[in-house]
Amino acid sequence: MRHFLASLAALLFALPAAAQVAPILTTPEAKDVWTRARPEIARVTHVDLNLRADFAAKTMSGRATLTILAAKGAKEIVLDTDDLDIASITDDRGRPLQYSVGADDPELGAPLTIQLNGRKRITIRYSSKPGAGALQWLSPEQTAGKTQPYLFSQGQAIYNRSWIPTQDSPGIRQTWSATITVPGNLVAVMSAARVNGGKAKAAPNGEHSFSFKMDKPVPPYLIALAVGDLKYKALGPRSGVWTEAPMLEAAATEFADIEKMIDAAEALYGPYRWGRYDMLVLPPAFPYGGMENPMLTFLTPTLLTGDRSNTDVVAHELAHSWSGNLVTNATWSDSWLNEGFTTYFENRIMEALYGPERAAMYTDLDWDGLQRDIGLAGGPEAPATRLHGNPGETYGQLDYFKGSTFLRTIERTVGRAKFDAYLRSYFDRHAFQPQTTAGFLADIRANLIKGDKALEDALQLDRWAYGPGLPANAVRVTSTTLAAVDAKLVAFNAGGPASAIQPTGWSTQEWQRFLNGLPRQLPAARLKELDETLGLSVSGNAYIRSAWLDLAISNRYEPALPSLRQFVHSVGRGLLIRPLYTRLMQQGDWGTAIARELFASARAGYHPGTAAGIERIVNPN
Repeated sequence: MRHFLASLAALLFALPAAAQVAPILTTPEAKDVWTRARPEIARVTHVDLNLRADFAAKTMSGRATLTILAAKGAKEIVLDTDDLDIASITDDRGRPLQYSVGADDPELGAPLTIQLNGRKRITIRYSSKPGAGALQWLSPEQTAGKTQPYLFSQGQAIYNRSWIPTQDSPGIRQTWSATITVPGNLVAVMSAARVNGGKAKAAPNGEHSFSFKMDKPVPPYLIALAVGDLKYKALGPRSGVWTEAPMLEAAATEFADIEKMIDAAEALYGPYRWGRYDMLVLPPAFPYGGMENPMLTFLTPTLLTGDRSNTDVVAHELAHSWSGNLVTNATWSDSWLNEGFTTYFENRIMEALYGPERAAMYTDLDWDGLQRDIGLAGGPEAPATRLHGNPGETYGQLDYFKGSTFLRTIERTVGRAKFDAYLRSYFDRHAFQPQTTAGFLADIRANLIKGDKALEDALQLDRWAYGPGLPANAVRVTSTTLAAVDAKLVAFNAGGPASAIQPTGWSTQEWQRFLNGLPRQLPAARLKELDETLGLSVSGNAYIRSAWLDLAISNRYEPALPSLRQFVHSVGRGLLIRPLYTRLMQQGDWGTAIARELFASARAGYHPGTAAGIERIVNPN
């Protein structure tokens, strides 16, 4: 192994500067157990896709040409695949290469081993399957416009191997390009620069193709695609929004501050290095609040509440352009290096634009979420409360909440100016590279602590990174805005009327604080009073609706069931619907029957990843 590592390292550093590729980390902590690849022997540096979207068959088919960097003497390369139909594999002269597909694993898919014979470029002709985990094919009825079908991909964490044969690990960064052929009445967009100004090129059978290029090495989960009846509106010199026509004006209004956000982010931690920052608002089936795909953030339509109170999600995805996309966790055991950093950075952007109290409101709610997740994980000593652990083990949103609290604690200990200067230099030092928890700790010790034993002891770095629960030095931020909501909550819980709540002008966060703070056991008459006074069952704000339905389910309040049914059939965002299925399953036979019936009827509208997660909730055995 040492021979291969030395040979590969020598080849990497022998390349001209412009052609150098992102390094592969070889420390034990950087080993990714969610890939079959052996990048220290042979790795992918570039992926070129030429694929056709077949909406009738629900497949992506065509070819992927991979550029390979191999150590001296390497005979083969191992790729990740998940249920792909492989037609042929050839070298750059069209000569067949021997290959084998290994045993399929339900979680990881199957390894594809290709004999290289010294080849540096290989072409794989293949097709995805209709059930590909990364791809969601929507009928016209599932879209806003109701007239054209829709396709979108969601690659994180390891779904992209279901439509792209490559080394599907965040530590194996790759440049990429693509030509996507689609029906003539649809538009394709991707997480890369649009070639030829995004103009379509005519293709046979009334179809046309769009071409894209990403010239910066990115983790492969960030290769993203959407196809639909899409329209675009510019929001500034380097930003804009894509979506279906019925949502375009609402989206443009909601995200009008994006250029200010980019400016604020750059002032904090250095230049935005990706060129454009566009956004795509997807149909309701999109499983997340947002996905930080470079140059084209994917967003849920549940953000379109008309008051811009949920644009923290946009700030979050923008912040990923530094923490996650620029410097990436090498494995999913360290996802806090993406999400914890980004949650902290997001809050700083919100403070810069809207002031300290708005930022404090978000942070205060995050603290509530942190305490809730620690409790649900099994308490402060539970292994699932560690930041660094087995991939996928950390409970709930602890990667976000505990990770950002860790960084905020460092900031308060060393001072904001000093910590900002450190973070800016950190992003510069590790730009377009993978990172591990051990690597971050080594970096902060070398460039911030610098041997100061008193500071080292005060920060408790190892306790934060590797220990369960919360260290005693954790910083909590409180919000005066939410304190006022708490006062109304106390009054209502003491028997006061719902009419005294008077929530006019409340932000989403104030609503969440109030509804989540209500006792989980309330008389039916009080629930009816709340619903009729505040219009909870018919709220158009998905966050409010989800919080209300959680309370209603806890009380088996059947008048809310029609609202629940409509909600789980129209919203695919996991953060908002997974808790409802979980709460139903906690209600014994009554809730179990409802959960299973609702899931059976709504499942087809969920992303495959969301459906799999809810399947584990409603059918745990």
